[in-house]
Amino acid sequence: MRRIEGIQQAWPVGQATVEGPLMNDTIALLKRRRSAPPAIMSGPGPSQEELSTILVIASRVPDRGKLAPWRFIVFEGKARERAGRIALDIRLNDKSDLDETGRAEELRRFARAPVVVSVVSRAAPHVKIPEWEQVLSAGAVCMNLIVAARALGFAATWLTERPAYHARFRAAIGLAEHERIAGFVYLGKAAQIEDRPRPPLDQIVTVFPAEA
Repeated sequence: MRRIEGIQQAWPVGQATVEGPLMNDTIALLKRRRSAPPAIMSGPGPSQEELSTILVIASRVPDRGKLAPWRFIVFEGKARERAGRIALDIRLNDKSDLDETGRAEELRRFARAPVVVSVVSRAAPHVKIPEWEQVLSAGAVCMNLIVAARALGFAATWLTERPAYHARFRAAIGLAEHERIAGFVYLGKAAQIEDRPRPPLDQIVTVFPAEA
């Protein structure tokens, strides 16, 4: 046991498991959730009906004030290639001596998966709702999107990467000046990949004591 700023941690050592009566289909799905690198994704991607379902579920997140401080941009088909060309042009403007490998990576950036969904944060000053809470709501959208896609049998990965932080790229794909990219979520099919180590609960959970 250890103390963090006077708070004693008291949690069983090791990674907790959920089995028996606590296990159901939803818990089993969440226990298996794992990001798949876009480079190993293949088709088919979600159909229009499946994608609509995924986005409807993605939007069912905590949203104080009912602001919907987020929106979606979908890249599919040839639009993925166009986004890659935009990313490459901007990159070359910043680094004209970019080598052929780098150029190919930029061109292919949005074509690594059949469908890419950009979750756009529209967080802005509000008289009652802190911007930080609006940003967190956009993050919840990304996670809901991933879980919904996984429930429909698709692989999903949440990335940002260089274009998300470039003002010229954001403007080129239609973002307003105050909008930011919470993430690009890549969707496709992928073989099951080995899980990675997860932090044991005794390392991340602190129980606040009833008395000082």
